[in-house]
Amino acid sequence: MNNEQRDEELWQIAKARAGFKWGVFSYFVVNTFLVGIWFFSPGDHPYFWPIWPILGWGVGLAFQYFHAYHGSKFLSAANEYEKLKNRK
Repeated sequence: MNNEQRDEELWQIAKARAGFKWGVFSYFVVNTFLVGIWFFSPGDHPYFWPIWPILGWGVGLAFQYFHAYHGSKFLSAANEYEKLKNRK
């Protein structure tokens, strides 16, 4: 692998990690806002409805984290090739 290919791979990893960090930031801002709407809405609060966007978005964020920090190694065709090559 030459330096240009390696730099492109590193750039893609950096973009994925930066995207994950922005995702975490927006997750906390939006969900704090939703919990605020629930909390400050008039009447009784028997049902915590913000749990659904919190859980749903949280699952998506977990996948984004896995892709940004572990996905390039785990799902890499180059790693699979090396495993097969070393089986001999």
